[in-house]
Amino acid sequence: MTTLPPKEPTWLTVFRLLRWDKPAGRLILMIPALWGLCLAAKGHPPLPLLGVIILGTLATSAAGCVVNDLWDRNIDPNVERTKNRPLAARSLSIATGIGVLIVSLICAAILALYLNPLTFWLCVAAVPVILLYPGAKRVFPVPQLVLSIAWGFAVLISWSMVTASIATPTWYLWGATIFWTLGFDTVYAMSDRDDDRRIGVNSSALFFGKYVAEVTALCYAVTVGLLGYMGQIMSLGSIFWLTLGMAAGAWLWQYLRLKKPTIPPAFYPQMFRENVWIGFGLLLGMFFGIRQ
Repeated sequence: MTTLPPKEPTWLTVFRLLRWDKPAGRLILMIPALWGLCLAAKGHPPLPLLGVIILGTLATSAAGCVVNDLWDRNIDPNVERTKNRPLAARSLSIATGIGVLIVSLICAAILALYLNPLTFWLCVAAVPVILLYPGAKRVFPVPQLVLSIAWGFAVLISWSMVTASIATPTWYLWGATIFWTLGFDTVYAMSDRDDDRRIGVNSSALFFGKYVAEVTALCYAVTVGLLGYMGQIMSLGSIFWLTLGMAAGAWLWQYLRLKKPTIPPAFYPQMFRENVWIGFGLLLGMFFGIRQ
């Protein structure tokens, strides 16, 4: 007699739907928001705003994950990396997914009510980008750029939370966030190239073809340049420059590994997780650099 494995509790399935079992993706979205908060507040971020950012990124990333899985519920079963996601595996119904999405958006909206008018409208402007990103892979050759723009809103929102304005250094930090995100998400997309090609969806990893490693390196180089210029404008101290140099070295090492003729599939998500540590290292550099 065959014994069936116990059914997963619904709350745990929802937990997986929100990707809370994979914290790297939640943390890497939080990093640009923390960059903006730290620099705008001159290294003294108000604790209430810090709490709003942490809860807000959890809510918006949750909404983004659910939207993505609703868009791709018929595609994900054909991709090795995503075939076990709850909506793809039919572990949750579409109605449940929509319900979780609505709750996530309501939580984000409640938090937005505590913000100044500029920040509130920046949050509103970010919503269409978050909701439409998953569909971009069907019509746009570089959908990771759309995700990067969504990531960039984290900087604008967090900075304006503190100052109720956008300053010149904000735009350099925004640009650095966009190029950094385009770089690490292109690498992440490289693990799905065969499946994406077979299914017929777009990705930057496919679009850049044999030059994908060089384009990734260029994205990281532009990130370093923009962060450096921002650091110069804000007169950040030596600790920031030390962490920026370390980040540049880490990205160079990633590029050299990308150029190897044979790359194991586990390498790409590993590089994604490395960028979490790089981002937090830069956050420490900003925190101490602006206080020097």
